[in-house]
Amino acid sequence: MVFLVVLLVAVVVMLVVVRAAIASGRPDGAPRARRAPRRPQGPVRPVAPDDDPEFLRELGRRARKDDGSPT
Repeated sequence: MVFLVVLLVAVVVMLVVVRAAIASGRPDGAPRARRAPRRPQGPVRPVAPDDDPEFLRELGRRARKDDGSPT
């Protein structure tokens, strides 16, 4: 029973310390500004082969070349 009370007090103290540390870094407890994304927002590369236009062109070229007819 004593262990649970000590554990509860420790958790409450930690929460108070964390909230105080967060609030001390901001004037009037104002929310922090959002961070910029870590990676640059450049052109998006294809994720899968069917997203890649070059792959689709090559696939179409191969399909036209090999239409399944005997040579």
